[in-house]
Amino acid sequence: MYLAEAMKDFFLLFLLFCQFGIAQSLASVSDVPLAADRFIGLDNYKNAYFIKDRVLHKKGPDGNFRFNDLQLGRLTSVDIINPLKVVAFFQDTNTVILLDNKLNEIQRINFNNLPQFLNVSTASNAGSNSLWLFNVDTQQLELYNYGSNLQTVVSQPFPGKLISQASNFNYCFTLTEKNLRAFNIYGSILNETASEGYEKIVQQNENLVALKENSLYYIPDFAKRNDAIPHETAKLSLPEIKIKDLQLTNDFLYIYDGEILHTFKLTIPTKE
Repeated sequence: MYLAEAMKDFFLLFLLFCQFGIAQSLASVSDVPLAADRFIGLDNYKNAYFIKDRVLHKKGPDGNFRFNDLQLGRLTSVDIINPLKVVAFFQDTNTVILLDNKLNEIQRINFNNLPQFLNVSTASNAGSNSLWLFNVDTQQLELYNYGSNLQTVVSQPFPGKLISQASNFNYCFTLTEKNLRAFNIYGSILNETASEGYEKIVQQNENLVALKENSLYYIPDFAKRNDAIPHETAKLSLPEIKIKDLQLTNDFLYIYDGEILHTFKLTIPTKE
């Protein structure tokens, strides 16, 4: 009896420890005031990018730089995965501007003027002079090489509206009203699951953090999942913060609440 009770107590303690480990997966690093309309993120050199009054700003160790072209309309998204080739996308005018590390214009890509017209709702860096694009007319994910002007269809048509896209040089993750998917640069779908009501996704390598009702969920190894190995989504324990914008990079999670930029160290417990 004593052994059974001891094992029961040990099991309860183990469960408590596991829950505590998940709860402690985010460690606060800093809280810094930031006056911005939208927070984009920090690059590998700790430069911060944000949008204020329709102007893209870069501030940090590299200096302070600005870019704006009001004729292009609202700045829809900015991809800073390569700070030497920042991708600024303007959906209103169906245009991408490639910027250098001082936010000077390198190249302008107007998808209206291509030999084969492209109507896109997202554009992000895929590396090797390529962009991940979502073609609104065909409802398909595409790779566009702006060096050779070649298009490659990556996916079958998506049912439903594309809500959020997150990508790097190896993978592109798409979130629609019903499904969350992962693709590689060869056009293979790596994983697909129900969207669970997520509103936005951000990525780091094969991993995702998803936003839902002002809560965050860590989705490990989404691009490399194996049915033989369990991968559990973990709700991240956060203080009371309004999540307006967020970024995940280099195991740091950045959350902007509209006034303060909160930085957390992300350490998800590993499972043996």
